[in-house]
Amino acid sequence: MRFIHTSDWHIGKNLEGHSRLKEQEQFCDNFVEIVEKNNIDMVIIAGDVYDTSNPPAGAETLFYKTISRLADDGNRCVLIIAGNHDNPERLSAVSPLAKEQGIIILGYPLSMATEEKYKGFEITEAGRGYMKININGEKATIITLPYPSEKRLNDAIRNVDDENELQKTYSNKIGDIFRKLEENFEDDSINIAVSHLFVSGGDPSDSERQIQLGGSLVVDKHDLPQNSQYTALGHLHKPQKASERLNVYYSGSPLQYSVKERIYAKGAYIVDIHANEKPKIEQIYFNNYKPIEVFKCDGIEEALKVCEENKDRNIWSYFEIKTNEVISQENIKKMKEYLKDIIEIKPIITSDYEEENIDLKEKSMAQLFNDFYKFKEKCEPRGELMDLFLNIVSEEGEDDETN
Repeated sequence: MRFIHTSDWHIGKNLEGHSRLKEQEQFCDNFVEIVEKNNIDMVIIAGDVYDTSNPPAGAETLFYKTISRLADDGNRCVLIIAGNHDNPERLSAVSPLAKEQGIIILGYPLSMATEEKYKGFEITEAGRGYMKININGEKATIITLPYPSEKRLNDAIRNVDDENELQKTYSNKIGDIFRKLEENFEDDSINIAVSHLFVSGGDPSDSERQIQLGGSLVVDKHDLPQNSQYTALGHLHKPQKASERLNVYYSGSPLQYSVKERIYAKGAYIVDIHANEKPKIEQIYFNNYKPIEVFKCDGIEEALKVCEENKDRNIWSYFEIKTNEVISQENIKKMKEYLKDIIEIKPIITSDYEEENIDLKEKSMAQLFNDFYKFKEKCEPRGELMDLFLNIVSEEGEDDETN
């Protein structure tokens, strides 16, 4: 059997207010092509389909169309679990329609699929947190744990008889669930686990929403599935192996979702796997549809030159410009005429007081306020703001004289 592991699509996510939907559409088209070209039997999306619990209509439309194309009317199994950004109920709301196409969507911990026969595979058994399928002439057992927040986790295990079970640490509870679910693994079956969580030692980026909360929601490696041939995880945006001893992988997000993420490539894992054999794992890489660039310039003239040189590139850009004066609106306008998707222009201003050793006593209150405002806000104060400040100073001076 051959499957592809991806996660953290974050459809609908913006870059500081700028829509990424066009790039996400390009990724989805590219992903469908990759799946078809590589004869994938099953697609695993390990959570964070959307960026918010209330995604925009365009994001939902793109996702539904994409998974329908992937499923190919039941010829291919598509398995989706909820992440910490997803609303489990909203994500699962289309399950009745998705199920008809061979798309399994699981929102809450210990959610159940249903036994069903499709054109390309069959779910022969389904229980809380696991399912058994026949696919491409092979048997596979898949255990699943959609994002287990503390509340969702406690709700899932609330029926246990021993109240002490509820007092265990978060990681212990996760481990107990995985150990119980692994009892469904079979010697003559492909055995896979899928979840969305933060594993101890993971390398996060700055665009994930933290779920570890000072360590309380971190899962220790000894509480991960121990007998899974491959464990597909979601949450961290940097592709990485979460355990050297176990085949536990984060696929990472498909796009660069922050400045810091521009330093590593994005992709997914294609896994060839058979019962009782070590899986063959291949990392594939996605196109960088619209790179994020950071330009550090020595002066506004250099910045304008950089903009002109890159005017034909489709990029998101950040500028850090070393300057000893405020960057005028005219120059900012010129920069944006060359590059339309400039996210930030950050002047690196050296204080006049440091450079010229100016005596503050030689400056008027208006000049001091003007200099301070330019230093903090990187632009001149508006006339009405300056008038308001001077009125306040004048009133304070009159009060001092009266007292």
